[in-house]
Amino acid sequence: MENINDYMPLSNDWNKERLGTLKKLFPDLFTNEGKLNINELKKVVDSESVSETERYEFRWFGKSAAKRNAFSPSNATLVYDEARSVNPSETENLIIEGENLEVLKLLSTAYREKIKCIYIDPPYNTGRDFVYSDNYSQDKKAYWEDAGIVEEGLKIDTNTETDGRYHSNWLNMMYSRLLIARQLLREDGVIFISIDDNEVNHLRKLCNEVFGEENFISQFTVRSNPRGSQSSKFIALEHEYIIMYSKNVEDFEIEGYTKTDDKIDEYNLSDEKGRKFRLLGLRQRGGAWRREQRPKMYYPIYVNENTGEVSLEKNDFFTKESLPKRPSGEDGRWTWGIDKFTKNKSLLVGKKVSRNGDNDYWDIFRKDYLENEDGEIASIKVRSIWDEREINYQNGRTEIKALFGNSEIFDFPKPSFLLKKVLGMLDLENEIVLDFFGGSGTTGHAVMELNEEEDVNRKFILVQIPENTDEKSEAYKAGYKKISDITIERNKRVVEAIIEEKKNQQPDLFTNGKEDESIKNLGFKVFKLVKSNFPRVEFAPDPEKTTEENIELLKKYISEKEAQLISMFNEKELVTEVLIKNGFLLNYTLTKQEEFKKNKILFATDGEKETLICLDVLIDNETVEHFKKNTDKKFICLERALDTTKKWNLKHYLGDKFKAF
Repeated sequence: MENINDYMPLSNDWNKERLGTLKKLFPDLFTNEGKLNINELKKVVDSESVSETERYEFRWFGKSAAKRNAFSPSNATLVYDEARSVNPSETENLIIEGENLEVLKLLSTAYREKIKCIYIDPPYNTGRDFVYSDNYSQDKKAYWEDAGIVEEGLKIDTNTETDGRYHSNWLNMMYSRLLIARQLLREDGVIFISIDDNEVNHLRKLCNEVFGEENFISQFTVRSNPRGSQSSKFIALEHEYIIMYSKNVEDFEIEGYTKTDDKIDEYNLSDEKGRKFRLLGLRQRGGAWRREQRPKMYYPIYVNENTGEVSLEKNDFFTKESLPKRPSGEDGRWTWGIDKFTKNKSLLVGKKVSRNGDNDYWDIFRKDYLENEDGEIASIKVRSIWDEREINYQNGRTEIKALFGNSEIFDFPKPSFLLKKVLGMLDLENEIVLDFFGGSGTTGHAVMELNEEEDVNRKFILVQIPENTDEKSEAYKAGYKKISDITIERNKRVVEAIIEEKKNQQPDLFTNGKEDESIKNLGFKVFKLVKSNFPRVEFAPDPEKTTEENIELLKKYISEKEAQLISMFNEKELVTEVLIKNGFLLNYTLTKQEEFKKNKILFATDGEKETLICLDVLIDNETVEHFKKNTDKKFICLERALDTTKKWNLKHYLGDKFKAF
């Protein structure tokens, strides 16, 4: 049965897809009219709890609406901003200016399950931060006028502690965005979220619901302000957090960090095969050393004093007993139990050491190899407390000053070192890193510098709303009227700095036509969120009429309002909208097809999907005849370019390969 949305240029309707999947899997949960039977669904989940009124759950005001909003389709679009793009032909990096929930919806079809890593630094909800109001639908004039027409940018709502829905406002903002972000993550994907004490507990609960408690990986403590923030009444806060969730912990892998040269130097011993190793004590050190804490890990080990080999049994060869004693003489414990000892005995060695005047004391050590059996150097496991000097806010300000000549351009910018540390624990070769709270653009900065340092190709997508800068701020005085202006300009300057450094180091790369190769992957394409090119999205159904009557009214509206479309629209912008709504990546290419003489037909491909597309006001009979004989390609055209006969023929011969907008 037809409905109005069938005629609208919308992004993917996730609610409809989820319901369709449920119906396909469990048709018995639906009524004869095709409606979901809630009571039947409850019986499947837990029949005994159907009448239960008390249960553990995380609720807040507006939660249901936020979830519906997350999965409802967008009728907006994106347009390419060539003037603000940098080396666009050499890169797949993207910076998108626009409200991030609408942008995520537009990306959700083409980039579904294609993102390996997401990092976001959302508002911390300190009582001064803004919260997106999510009123940016097509019929809200304020957003489109502010974001698309007024150059200064968009005014953002402030969330104050006096608001009775203070935490709810923040949770609603985060919930809808995390729900759609999860759809973008690959099964082996991971998300990192920076946050402070104000909302960290709520965020953990929220992520447990969105990603699953079993997919929690870690909560890192980051020493971001060694001087201590004075904003707290009682404590000078030095830290904030990064929480980390995988999409599916069963598929998730972590690389860890590469060992530094000084760490590699510690591996100063070699076995008979030439493999380097170091010796680490088997006796437990640190706070959990006591025998009574793990009594099964207190047992004697016997050593062959001639070879250093070890055994659990004393005999003529293994005569020297070793116990996990503290230097003080107290009973301690080993780090391995007997089962692990038996399994890995070949890695253990006994050595005579001098302790408290006892020259006949034997201790047990384990061999820690530098390389695995494939010759790869093992990585260092990531630690949960990050306190490097380069990780603090001051270093972020120093970077901003180096790029802009003014450290006040952006408040509390994240340093690129922090993002490099985040990205460095994952294998992201040829993968996409998404940051939909782009801010000053640190994520793009880090990705491009890491690519140069390691000669790999990570790609990034940054999204930043065109939020107004304060008229009294240094950013505004410097000409940056919107936060997104800073996002773009920072990454432009990073590109310029890297290229300049490459020129100084290897000037020959920029001669004899080699320049294009030298700037490969350095740059980004800029897109902006704008109103749909199709006036039909402004159609308002008459509540007094039936669905069928409203559909007829919509068809008339389309015919009248879009009749002049050919003289008004920008072809490139319209192509972008049509392709986005059909699930194409933003790095698509267009090639004119010369075999078509009566219509301008373009071949569009993003490397995965491909289609022929025509935006002419009239599809010629000759073109229709071509598709009747050649049915192997998809074809998209404008609805109003076809009469009834042409549309029937194209639908009949191409089937699902044909789509009219």
